[in-house]
Amino acid sequence: MISPPDLSYEYNLWPSCKHIAGLDEAGRGALAGPVCVGAIILPDNDPHLVQTLRGVRDSKQLTPRKRHQLAPLIKETVHSWGIGFSSADEIDQFGIVPATRLAAGRALEMLHCFPDFLLTDFRLELPELDIPQAALVKGDQLSLSIAAASILAKTARDDFMCELNSKYPGYNFSRHKGYGTLFHREKISSLGFSPIHRKTFRIKKRGP
Repeated sequence: MISPPDLSYEYNLWPSCKHIAGLDEAGRGALAGPVCVGAIILPDNDPHLVQTLRGVRDSKQLTPRKRHQLAPLIKETVHSWGIGFSSADEIDQFGIVPATRLAAGRALEMLHCFPDFLLTDFRLELPELDIPQAALVKGDQLSLSIAAASILAKTARDDFMCELNSKYPGYNFSRHKGYGTLFHREKISSLGFSPIHRKTFRIKKRGP
C-alpha cells in the first residue's frame, strides 16, 4: 500500500520559506487538447492541514468522482491556487517541455502572493525562474502540496476536454480526455485531426 503524501518537505522549508508553491501537470502525453499545470500554496500555520486534506493523493490514484470531490476542498483550504493552460497550437509551436513551462508560469501568475520556493513533480523544473526549487521524483506521491496541485490540474483539464466534446463530438473527448487510447486513435484515423489535436505528436499504430 502506498503511503499518502505528507508535509515532510514543507516542514523542512517553512522556517525559511513561508510561501511554498506545489506544482504538477496534467495532459503532457495526450494527443489532443492543452497541457495544464496546477499551482497551490498551503497555509504554513494550520495544525489540522493533513487531517483536512487526508484524502488528497496523486491524482492518478483517485477516481474521477473522488478528484472532483476533493478539488473544491483544496481550493477552500489552500492559501492560494492557480491553474494555467498551454494550447495544442503552443505545444506544436514550442514543444511539450517549453509549453508545459509556459502553463506553469501562467498558473503561478494566478497566485495571490509570490512564492519563495517551488516544489514540483519530476520533469517540471522551471530553470527560467529565479526562484529556489526542487523537482521530486514521484513528487505527487510524496508532497501534499504537489498532490493537491495534481488534482487541480487534472480536474481542470478533464472539465475542459468535456466542454470540447460538444464542439468536436466525433472524437468523444469526454471519454478519453485526448489521450491516445485505441478508440481515440481509430477516430483520428477515420476523421483526421481536429483543430485541438497536437499535430507534432507521434501516434502509435495499431499492432499487426
